[in-house]
Amino acid sequence: MMKTLEELNRIKSLLLQMAASIEASLSDAINALLERDDTLAKRVIVKDKVINSFDVTIDEECIKLIALKQPVASELRFIITAMKITSDMERIGDLCVNICERVLELNREPQLKPYIDLPKMAETVKIMLNEVINAFVDKNLELACEVIKKDDDVDYYLNQINDELLSFMIKDQKTIYRANKITHIAKYLERIADHCVNIAENVIYLVKGKIIRHIEFTEEIC
Repeated sequence: MMKTLEELNRIKSLLLQMAASIEASLSDAINALLERDDTLAKRVIVKDKVINSFDVTIDEECIKLIALKQPVASELRFIITAMKITSDMERIGDLCVNICERVLELNREPQLKPYIDLPKMAETVKIMLNEVINAFVDKNLELACEVIKKDDDVDYYLNQINDELLSFMIKDQKTIYRANKITHIAKYLERIADHCVNIAENVIYLVKGKIIRHIEFTEEIC
């Protein structure tokens, strides 16, 4: 039992290291966009190999623990949750790379317009990622539910940004290339928020043993 606990703690430690790397990548990707910083964007792209390495290592550790230690129900729930969370975090890392690829393309062109809603959207997504990691660490149901609620704010910003960019493209075809790239970035941020929601749902599963995927979210879940 003691050995299993040590291995579970190792998995948790690896997962938190991966989470820290992803938080840094998201922050750097947003700064690369707002500051038009090619160097920062390229650093995020290169760093994705580190995140992918965490993904593989954590999966291998989890599979080995299941195969060799026959974990009890609560331990197995943690292992399953860790594997699911790792998968979502790896996708967030990929989306940070996608943002930076669009940033490098946008930086070859004059800036279309000052960003207004996009930084607000990005800040909301950063908060969601930070809070959902804390919810996992502390097994905090209330915080996990707050993350799920914030997804509506992200969807609101996405619609606002898309509407504004569409008006630019309609008025002037020369803006289509740049507006399209910014639209992609907003969509990537929205997908990151969706992955944060997935992680929050897995935190709820970890704490309550209740699967809430594909059901309407209500206050009673928490």
